[in-house]
Amino acid sequence: MKPADLNLTVQSPPTPPAQSFRDGTAAVDKLCELYEEAIQFLAESFSKRAQGPRPDERFRAFYPEIRISTTSHAQGDSRLAFGHVASPGEYATTVTRPDLFRSYLIQQIDLLIRNHDVPVTICVSNTPIPVHFAVANDPDVTVPQEGYLEYPLRDIFDVPDLSTTNDDIVNGMGAENADGSSPLAPFTAQRVDYSLARLSHYTATLPEHFQNHVLFTNYQFYVAEFEAYARKVLADPDSGYTSFVSTGNVEITDATAELPIPAKLPQMPTYHLKRADGGGITLVNIGVGPSNAKTATDHIAVLRPHAWLMVGHCAGLRNSQSLGDFVLAHAYLREDNVLDADLPIWVPIPPLAEIQIALEKAVAQVTELEGYELKRIMRTGTVASLDNRNWELRDQTGPVQRLSQSRAIALDMESATIAANGFRFRVPYGTLLCVSDKPLHGELKLPGMASDFYTTQVSRHLLIGIRAMETLREMPLERIHSRKLRSFEETAFL
Repeated sequence: MKPADLNLTVQSPPTPPAQSFRDGTAAVDKLCELYEEAIQFLAESFSKRAQGPRPDERFRAFYPEIRISTTSHAQGDSRLAFGHVASPGEYATTVTRPDLFRSYLIQQIDLLIRNHDVPVTICVSNTPIPVHFAVANDPDVTVPQEGYLEYPLRDIFDVPDLSTTNDDIVNGMGAENADGSSPLAPFTAQRVDYSLARLSHYTATLPEHFQNHVLFTNYQFYVAEFEAYARKVLADPDSGYTSFVSTGNVEITDATAELPIPAKLPQMPTYHLKRADGGGITLVNIGVGPSNAKTATDHIAVLRPHAWLMVGHCAGLRNSQSLGDFVLAHAYLREDNVLDADLPIWVPIPPLAEIQIALEKAVAQVTELEGYELKRIMRTGTVASLDNRNWELRDQTGPVQRLSQSRAIALDMESATIAANGFRFRVPYGTLLCVSDKPLHGELKLPGMASDFYTTQVSRHLLIGIRAMETLREMPLERIHSRKLRSFEETAFL
């Protein structure tokens, strides 16, 4: 039985009239006000009725919404990849956690107002807030599994709805809002709420800690290196870094403070070296495999990071490579098979000049090698990502032929997935790998195979990723978010 069939009286917070704004800060203040009223209503309603028989009323609150209407074909700054709508019409997006996305929302709204010279409208939408998401940030309230209450939860409260929790907008599926307006942002509020909840689950850290620059790795060694670097910069009052967050949301500001060893690591241990403006660095150990890579990037994408990079281990495919050599990807052979339904394999994943230059510059800085000498330890070329870790144990004829035809120089299981999802979600991406084995040349990943050179290079690898991110942080946002990542008709919001 659908909730509408129950003929229950629906209780909702008062709906204030829509308001127009020509200032992003004031508009976001109103979004925060509407959102807080809605979740407070749902949290209080649920807490009072979580025990006992089914109420005779239904309780519902709605996400706030941003709307803009234009009647002119006036074009914004053509150098910008975002901040303007494609054509005249009505555009709208639901919003969740405006407190978390405050700076982002102010920036995007101000760009719209400036580029189109029209106000934005802030109002209550027609999209209900699932009760699970409304109480997600209240440690004293937990929504139980179906069957725990004396009545079906969905009879009285709204629950997540897949019709508004999907990737139709970013996948270019011609998504349109229920009222006929066009999407203003790449994700709906329910899609964002879903990912915020997943991030807390998979990483054991709150979304609030995530920084605008994200490093992914597939090797636990980098975590120890990241913590050591964090302690070093926290000891420097001029570094700009303010704190370090470890698994379980343990946050330290003192370089000498102890970090407890967690009793159980989450699926994707995540660590955050924070700055006051969110311009710090987050490190995610995604482990091995394209499925984890897709899961992590699917959810981190809603935070709209400025860049993400893969800094992991790979198999070198050329005899001229040595263990510890670096690989800077400028193309990808996608045989990971986890994104085929969302992004067909015939879609090219282009290199992004700003990312490539930042990475090559960082390698030169850390290794103190330049120009032609840099070629001794780094190659640029195609990276292949496969979904079979033990591909060497099968008939190698097919894979090796494809690797040769693609001019691949390295192979892993995650890089192409991370880059492809960056392309799909319009998040600038890049890959710098470190050769840890050479299976085609008899150097397998076995104990005792690593050379001193390899060990030294691995210790510098993470530092290169950090240096690249620090370079990108200094760039204007409009330079990093390339027009290469935008399709014919894009959402105005980044």
